[in-house]
Amino acid sequence: MKDIEQYSWAEDIEGAVTVSDTEGKVIFMNKRSRETFNKPGETMVGKSMMPCHSERSKEIMREMLGQNKPHCYTITKKGRRKLIFQTPWREDGEVRGLVEFSFVLPDDMPHYDRDKE
Repeated sequence: MKDIEQYSWAEDIEGAVTVSDTEGKVIFMNKRSRETFNKPGETMVGKSMMPCHSERSKEIMREMLGQNKPHCYTITKKGRRKLIFQTPWREDGEVRGLVEFSFVLPDDMPHYDRDKE
């Protein structure tokens, strides 16, 4: 993988960014991701995220990697709605792992139908 500094843009954005390799080993977590997923005094970077996931989730990850397709959904956690967008990331056209973006959705978030505008 190229230098991890390529992710410096993601360090302090308003959402969690977590990047793993094809085996599920975490290779990057931005500030929000570390705050969300790391236990005090520990880091997930360099560790497998697989033990943290159900069999259903592991199957979805295998499908994303094998079929090179994203997975997107919303959740409610601690009373806040979040958008979760997971997708394979590539290097020189080859799938190298997964990236997850997690963003809190405002309660009053507008929706625009660009087909009608």
